[in-house]
Amino acid sequence: MAAAARLPWWAWAWPALAWAVLVAGFLVGVSGVLAVLAGIALIATVFAAVYHAEVVAHRVGEPFGTLVLAVAVTIIEVALIVSMMIGTSLDKSGLARDTVFAAVMICCNGIVGLCLLVGGARHREQGFQVAGASAALAVLAVLTVLSLVVPNFTTTTFGPTFSRSQLVFAGIVSLVLYSSFVFVQTVRHRDYFLPVATGATDTHAPPPSYRRTGASLVLLLVSLVAVVGLAKALTPTLEAGVNWANAPKAVVGVVIAALVLLPEGLAALRAAQANLLQTSLNLALGSSLATIGLTIPAVAAVSIALDQRLELGLGLKEEILLALTLFTGVITLGTGRTTVLQGVVHLVIFAAFLFFAIVP
Repeated sequence: MAAAARLPWWAWAWPALAWAVLVAGFLVGVSGVLAVLAGIALIATVFAAVYHAEVVAHRVGEPFGTLVLAVAVTIIEVALIVSMMIGTSLDKSGLARDTVFAAVMICCNGIVGLCLLVGGARHREQGFQVAGASAALAVLAVLTVLSLVVPNFTTTTFGPTFSRSQLVFAGIVSLVLYSSFVFVQTVRHRDYFLPVATGATDTHAPPPSYRRTGASLVLLLVSLVAVVGLAKALTPTLEAGVNWANAPKAVVGVVIAALVLLPEGLAALRAAQANLLQTSLNLALGSSLATIGLTIPAVAAVSIALDQRLELGLGLKEEILLALTLFTGVITLGTGRTTVLQGVVHLVIFAAFLFFAIVP
């Protein structure tokens, strides 16, 4: 999370481009070349937002730094989901479920697997804090089962849904669990989430000044608002693309999750290459927890306010993949040491998830 001495030009230029595209889209509509430009600006601004989050994170240190990144990415994800729930004619009932599930699979298998593989290939064996990983996996297991599995077995409503009171309960429980984890991570047992002594590189860069941190904080907020606006403007284009490709509805959730997690995945990969596997796990598992802990309450509130049907229960195939992910995570992250083998195992599960999402 090293911060450069000066703010790179693209860190402010990309958000500025995003706002210029937003204004142009408001005046003439988003279509054709402007839609392509909006897509480029959206991806670039996501990278800029995460960059500024990294600057703030470097200033506050670990494990607060990875928390800043996780929350920033989750805000982007929630904004994308909510904007699509409000502004598209697609069947939106399962959008939040598909996106949350995709984020969990990307984080716990894609990002973790790639970090373990690359880190193991470069350093042969890497260490991390078992207590921190175990705490994250325990909270993740409870959150995923209560939010994505239990709705299939309730009887108050028909289908994989919660009633209004059950939605309120699920939202409150998600917030309580995530808040408790953040308290443990940052206050009560902060040492569980600090990198182990490995002789890692890239850990002694001086933190940015308070002025630089303040500028990045402002630009982070500007970038997040721009992402929300661009996502809403591109919603009709995404809808047309899904219909043209005749793709399963779940692909929309995968696209959203992959888009917002790509920059954070690169940050986790850089940490693994620098032999900072604990930081990589903090990013990946923390993002999974933030995704469920913050997204479920947000979409539940929107669903209740707009009186929209919200399907949260996974299908049987997805439940099996989720169970396999949690079971494998407990085994691979249960010893405090990892090699390339654990990385290959998680990447195979991730490949299975992608394949069966496209070919159900």
